[in-house]
Amino acid sequence: MRIIKYPQASEWPQLLARPVMDISKIEAIVAPILEQVKNGGDEALRKLTLQIDKVVLEHLQVTPAEIAEAHKQVSVALKNAIASAKSNIERFHQAQQPQTIEKIETQPGVVCWRKNVGIQKVGLYIPGGTAPLFSTVLMLGIPAAIAGCQEIALCTPANRSGQVHPAILYAADIVGIRKIYKIGGAQAIAAMAYGTESISKVFKIFGPGNQYVTAAKQLINKEGIAIDMPAGPSEVAVYADDSAHAGFIAADLLSQAEHGTDSQVILVSACEQLINQVKEEVDTQLKVLPRANLAEQALANSKAFLVHTQEEAIDLLNEYAAEHLILATADAEIVGEKIVNAGSVFLGNYTPESCGDYASGTNHTLPTNGFAKAYSGVSVDSFVKKITFQHISPEGLLQLGPAVEEMAAAEELLAHKNAVSIRLKQLATS
Repeated sequence: MRIIKYPQASEWPQLLARPVMDISKIEAIVAPILEQVKNGGDEALRKLTLQIDKVVLEHLQVTPAEIAEAHKQVSVALKNAIASAKSNIERFHQAQQPQTIEKIETQPGVVCWRKNVGIQKVGLYIPGGTAPLFSTVLMLGIPAAIAGCQEIALCTPANRSGQVHPAILYAADIVGIRKIYKIGGAQAIAAMAYGTESISKVFKIFGPGNQYVTAAKQLINKEGIAIDMPAGPSEVAVYADDSAHAGFIAADLLSQAEHGTDSQVILVSACEQLINQVKEEVDTQLKVLPRANLAEQALANSKAFLVHTQEEAIDLLNEYAAEHLILATADAEIVGEKIVNAGSVFLGNYTPESCGDYASGTNHTLPTNGFAKAYSGVSVDSFVKKITFQHISPEGLLQLGPAVEEMAAAEELLAHKNAVSIRLKQLATS
């Protein structure tokens, strides 16, 4: 990790910049894939899966027999761990159910209210390459079910034998997802966006993925298909004071670095001795990691910032707007109240980011690349639409109508004015 001592605030934007991807080159590869699926349906999906993933698919949808077999292949220990995570995620997300706004009489005879409705059809993308993310099935499937989504489709790549990882199938089954398809990559996003003979078109697509999946989501979003959020490589920032444990911090940094070569980790502290201790711990722990090569390359994009004060650290962290932010300080909750830009915050020395990734209850689908300044992580609300209603009585229109007529006339929208005037005239003669 590169150590940067006492940077000026004017330098922060440049120093905190994420690794840059040439999205135009990636989109040039992805756009033809989207077009092939749009025009070719299931046959295009089979051809692309053979061409890109080297997998021959007899059928696109996972069968009940395959799901039953997956139940047998998942160990009892993992089933118990998944059950614990599922319980916590359900409990946290059940509490997020939005309440319908009670009817509000904004003025006599004018009543307004709002109703929450689950998005009818949603699509979930679950990566299955270097790390089969069955935990993401829980993170997306549970809030979708709580929100009341009527149709939930899940796409995930199969291995060379045409099989989906059993833990992904098991997790999908226990959260009630039945429509599971053996499609990965940009072609999976296209299938859910446009629909094929086997896969219904959805209204919103969720889930992480590689740069091709991310580009596909961004491209279909331009065509009017909703997505969960803009996404980029995974990242973590850690703010630590002299009460922190260097070994813990190193482990947290490496837990994100092992995601991939384009991940980024940031350490911020006013204690130079701690930064040096963490750097030594990172080198030591890195040697025994199976994914050490990936983590080592990610660390090349990562930095440790030595700052003067806690206030400076907080300002720098709010500028960075990390996907995951760990506050390893003696006064973590007090510091946490001053954080305004972050996807998810982890307080204290015994709250590793890994717990949020898997089983504490919060959602791990979070905004990256600085988007935490404007976006939230996935929640039940992500799967819900809000529809407003209003009812105006004749007496209410008599009171409200003149104001609407005046405003419409001022905007020179006379048809708007007339929609009120014609009613007022009728009421005057009745």
